This record gives sequence, structure tokens and C-alpha cells, in this order.
Amino acid sequence: MTQIVPKTEPQNTRKAKPVDTGFAGIALYPGYLDAGAQKALLAELRAGFEAAPPYRPLMPRTGRPWSIHQTNFGELGWVSRPDGYGYEPLNGTVNAPWPAIPAALLALWDEIAGYPAPPECCLVNLYDAPKSRMGLHRDEDEAALDAPVLSVSLGDTCVFRVGGFARSDKSKSFRLASGDVLVIGGASRLRYHGVDRIVPGSSQLIPGGGRINLTLRRVTKPTQ
Repeated sequence: MTQIVPKTEPQNTRKAKPVDTGFAGIALYPGYLDAGAQKALLAELRAGFEAAPPYRPLMPRTGRPWSIHQTNFGELGWVSRPDGYGYEPLNGTVNAPWPAIPAALLALWDEIAGYPAPPECCLVNLYDAPKSRMGLHRDEDEAALDAPVLSVSLGDTCVFRVGGFARSDKSKSFRLASGDVLVIGGASRLRYHGVDRIVPGSSQLIPGGGRINLTLRRVTKPTQ
């Protein structure tokens, strides 16, 4: 007999369990955010973009523009500088603090991250061009490397790649769809990872298409 789920009960609850990614410390929660939660979060992000408009970062040293747009929410923002990467309390493009991290994302961190202190940065990457991608890299600019990086996908599906602890190590890919949440921590906190490509038309969430990726990070080590 087919089970009938009451309409008042969410089809996509916060009780979802992670699927095996093949990497210890990397947990994937498919569809963790339902359609309503995705739309609400997108609306909050757009409001924040008014205060911190997305911009195209430049590569350190070479000055070449990235293929994505970027901005931040939180006490600290991750930025690309001429001498390298790091965190800044002010948005240099408007000389003002970054907008606050949306409450829904703070709640998500509390539910999944398993870390005793809140995130200080929510880096926003917008894959808004057909050839937008992110090369293999690892997130290592944080002092609190014991804290995971929590990633939320909105919009079009991406082909996400995870490698080893050297850029030349073997890697494998899997897809991240709108509403998926990925946690990178533990033994895999410093694995190389990146985005090979975006699958156009795979989501109707963002008008005109594209993907928004949010990564929550704890930057400083919490005090006792």
C-alpha cells in the first residue's frame, strides 16, 4: 500500500541522513532544503546583495578576473588580494561591513556542522556564466581548521570534484543539486575540491539560470 503523507508535513525535512560520498569527513545531504526554504533563502540573499553587490574577483599576482562573481555575509569576508587570499572585516568595494549571515544559515550550521562556535563567514559564489567553474583548491586560510566548511547549493546543478591532499592526486566527481548541503571536515578538511561545470537548465529556482554556492566557515579559533 502506498503511504500517504499529509500535506501539512514537509516532504523534505531536516531529518535527512547523509549519503556516502566515499570520503571520510565529507557528508552529502541531498535535498536538505526544500523548495520553500530555497526560495526564502534566495530572497534573503538578494536583499543582502543590495548592501554587498557581487563582484568579479581578480587572481593574486596575475590580476586575471575569475569566471564567477562573489560576495560575503558575516563578520568576516573571504577576499582575493594582490598578495594572496584572506579574510577582511570590511567590504572593500563599498567600505562597509558585510551583511549579517541569514538566520536560516546559522540554524543550518547548528543542525549539521557539529562545531561549538558559530560561523564567521558565508562566502557567496555566483556561477552566472555558461563557462563558470572553480579550479581545484583547498580552504586553508582559516585558523580554525578543526571546524568544517558547510556548503549549500542553490539553482542549477554542478559537477563537483574532490581530490586528495595534493593537486595532482586522483579525484572523483559527483553532482550537487539545488537544496543539497555538503559538509567538508574531519579527515577531509584539506582535500582539494572544485567545480568542473554547471548543468544549464537543471533548476528553475534562479530566473535566467545559474548557481549560487554558499560556504559557511569558522575563521578564528573559539575561546574556551
